[in-house]
Amino acid sequence: MERYLLVALGGALGAALRYGLGAWLQGYSSGFPLSTLAINVSGSLLIGLVLRLSLEGALSPEARLFLAVGVLGGYTTFSTFSYELLALVQGGEGGRAFLYAFLSLALGFGAVALGYALGGRG
Repeated sequence: MERYLLVALGGALGAALRYGLGAWLQGYSSGFPLSTLAINVSGSLLIGLVLRLSLEGALSPEARLFLAVGVLGGYTTFSTFSYELLALVQGGEGGRAFLYAFLSLALGFGAVALGYALGGRG
């Protein structure tokens, strides 16, 4: 139960951070999705840092769970995607990394377009 609480509290914090940063950056976007880009890039940087510190033993498993799954999961799931892509590349699986990136983008775009169409008034 404690692990779920860590994730839930971290997720709430991450979502609030995403909302706050997104609202602040929205004034600078001029039609370009700058806030989403900044959140995805900063989340990717932070998950790389958190997971490396965790592997080095500088963070406890509970801190890793709170930060990587909770805070950064609520902040952006793109950071998880980026880390998984890195793990595939580092594991010598360049072909699978490319396939994962391509399918994530293509299927994600297709799914959002389909959902958008399904939600419209016919």
